[in-house]
Amino acid sequence: MHNLRLVDRRQVDEGFDWAHRFDDAVKAQMARDPADILSVTRHDDYALAVPTPDHFIPLLYVAGLASGSDPAHAIVEGYALGSLSMTCYAVGAEFHPTTLGGAAAPLPHGVPPDNTNA
Repeated sequence: MHNLRLVDRRQVDEGFDWAHRFDDAVKAQMARDPADILSVTRHDDYALAVPTPDHFIPLLYVAGLASGSDPAHAIVEGYALGSLSMTCYAVGAEFHPTTLGGAAAPLPHGVPPDNTNA
């Protein structure tokens, strides 16, 4: 999930408290009962984490796939710029999140940050 209006470029690889709380709630719901993923829309931090549905709607498809016998696994976890969750899920395959941590790859020389899709 993300809130582009609240991006904080000083928090390169960090997330606001509300971003962590909402992301944790989504991960718990995906693990517990992905068929009821819409219950997270009642979470206290939903409005901050999902001000527009464009990056929430794909989660609904993943939750639908995971509602069967194949569970969803978070394969990428992390935050960027305070208000961007980088959590990605896989269904039907075993992936293990990296434990290496660290920052994202640097931009190529000469590419200004405002010309990226961050």
